[in-house]
Amino acid sequence: MVQSAPPAKQDRSLGELLAELTQEITTLVRQEITLARVEMTDKAANVGKQLGMLAAGGALAYSGVLAIVAALIILVAQAGLPLWASALIVGVVVAGVGGFLVKKGIDAIKSQDLVPRQTLETLKDLKNG
Repeated sequence: MVQSAPPAKQDRSLGELLAELTQEITTLVRQEITLARVEMTDKAANVGKQLGMLAAGGALAYSGVLAIVAALIILVAQAGLPLWASALIVGVVVAGVGGFLVKKGIDAIKSQDLVPRQTLETLKDLKNG
């Protein structure tokens, strides 16, 4: 028994063409989902690195700030104020600077674009194309 060769692309039935189209669309959707997952993983990793740097920098700065605060309290006390008043003045100033830095860090994290733009553009092109 001789097997016939598969039909040429021009000779395929509508059912075969629809089956192939369905398979290609399924493959495309899977690829887009994979792309979106990769994009979101990359963006999350980037935010994680930034948070790690923020935490490490904060911990190191905290040690230095404690020493500076102690020195400033002693300096203000030597100007004639009681130690409690010196500590209060320096504490208010340090808290204000700390609040400013925390707000700046939070704003930087909020400005991070977490939308998978490349995937959205591809899907938009597919829809319009």
